[in-house]
Amino acid sequence: MNERTAAFIHTPLALIAFASNSLLCRKALGGEEIDAASFTTIRLASGALTLWMLSRLRSRSRSAQAMDRLAAAWLVVYAAAFSFAYVWLSAGIGALILFAAVQMTMITGGIRAGERFSLASWTGLALSLGGLLYLVSPGLTAPPLRGAALMAIAGCAWGLYSLRSRSARDSLTRTAGNFLGATAPALVISLLAFRLAHASEAGLLLAIISGSVTSGVGYVIWYSALRHLTSTAAASVQLAVPVLAGLGGVVILGEQFTFRLLIASAVILAGIALVLRSRAARTTQARANERDEHSNSRDESRSA
Repeated sequence: MNERTAAFIHTPLALIAFASNSLLCRKALGGEEIDAASFTTIRLASGALTLWMLSRLRSRSRSAQAMDRLAAAWLVVYAAAFSFAYVWLSAGIGALILFAAVQMTMITGGIRAGERFSLASWTGLALSLGGLLYLVSPGLTAPPLRGAALMAIAGCAWGLYSLRSRSARDSLTRTAGNFLGATAPALVISLLAFRLAHASEAGLLLAIISGSVTSGVGYVIWYSALRHLTSTAAASVQLAVPVLAGLGGVVILGEQFTFRLLIASAVILAGIALVLRSRAARTTQARANERDEHSNSRDESRSA
């Protein structure tokens, strides 16, 4: 399979998996099929098991030893906040807040690492933040504040997890170890919330699918897609995730697509797209300057 074909197949599958996580979680928790703490624990445990088995198929049996403790901590914060947020949020709104928080966290990480931002990038970041504030501002169609706050925490945690884990040499083994490491504290959360524990067969099945398929297998597919995408392209295609989740919520879950969500989606995604476009232009210019410097150096060597 050539690179173009691999990217064409793996990328949409990964995006569908990410959007499906929102739909599965909302279906399970909105319908009270399972409590949020149990959903989190089962999701992480089934994801760890699936990733461990995939790692074993590659003859790498030490996935547990590859755990990054800090990354595992960010993972459990993300998973728990994500689940509890979907007790109150619709699939589309939840995915939009999550996606905006993830991108803002990663952009902030770039700034702290010394990355220089242009005026267009700052404008895009301000647009995204303004759109998010508009989405959660008081009003008849505003999402519940506690749900929005939890999802923002989930997005920040996932962004920090991504920044922490992006340099892993063996992403499958490291992710398996992190999922396993996150399962224990998730179990503690479930024990603390045992009075609220309940689960139907449908709720258990939705949690297992979310962990093993749309999280475990989904992440493997995404890492495969990343090998064929530039960083900017990878960030850009994720703009489709909130849209897919929103459409899925309307079509599959029967949720309402409000005017507030429509406007906020347009503003947030436009702002993030502006940041990504500006960063892509700067990267292209930097590479062009680097080629020119190498070319000039060769010319000077020949002249000498």
